Amino acid sequence: MKAILGKKIGMTQLFMEDGTVVPVTVLEAGPCVVTQKKTAETDGYNAIQIAFGDIREKLVTKPMQGHFKKAGTALKRSLHEYHVDNTDDFTLGQEIKVDVFEKGDVVDVQGTSKGKGFQGMIVRHNAARGPMTHGSRNKRKPGSIGACADPSRVIKGKRMPGQTGAKTVTVQNIEVVEVDADKNVLLVKGAVPGARGGLLSISKAVKA
Repeated sequence: MKAILGKKIGMTQLFMEDGTVVPVTVLEAGPCVVTQKKTAETDGYNAIQIAFGDIREKLVTKPMQGHFKKAGTALKRSLHEYHVDNTDDFTLGQEIKVDVFEKGDVVDVQGTSKGKGFQGMIVRHNAARGPMTHGSRNKRKPGSIGACADPSRVIKGKRMPGQTGAKTVTVQNIEVVEVDADKNVLLVKGAVPGARGGLLSISKAVKA
């Protein structure tokens, strides 16, 4: 299984051997531990649950403490499931490190995008503003949103002002530029969703 949890450290750039400059995102990936195995017989599907990030005991609920105790692992902050073909290949408490990836691998990175709060039409949907002169009263407003007598209602899915960002976003087919197993660091080409310190799921690309 080529998948791991991590967090975003920041962006930098690398100079390649041919002199080209590649923008990269630095990810702290793992180490993660296997905390649960789900099988088709008991749960209807095959998957393993892995955990990442240390956390103090007082911040973990008693049911979750029991969950980690059953797995025989230390308390962790984040949990995530990954589908696998055979759960027998994994054991509870098994450690998964960043060396599951190699330089040149292609991965999908999933995270939560930066939240931008409530935004209007111009920021949220890149709409054009109205005229700024000659008595215009429609500078940044959305304008007419409804139809005439038919269908006499606002069509579902109409683009409107509202909450922007803070969505689950997956960036596909990102190249792994460098892997540092000693420091649990992964360098991937380009940008990934979210702010610094945000939780990320890094897995083998499904469309590569």
